Amino acid sequence: MATKTITLEIDAYEKLRRAKRTGESFSVVVRRARFGPPDASGASILATLDGLIAREADHEALAYWERLGRASRPASESHWGEEEAL
Repeated sequence: MATKTITLEIDAYEKLRRAKRTGESFSVVVRRARFGPPDASGASILATLDGLIAREADHEALAYWERLGRASRPASESHWGEEEAL
């Protein structure tokens, strides 16, 4: 099979390396990567988690979702201002 040499910045390489599972090549990691915009709705995340649990996902997969949740951006400040509670 033909190969191609590429250059990555360190942060991109580290992200790729973290995604690599034991015994996997970087080519396999890239093939399973998703490059489109993520569907980050609450319903889609819960559906994905339900699917992982239903298939008895390994701890690594569940830990990934926990890390993703902790890394999420906080909600933006309210544009309604601060009003007294009624």
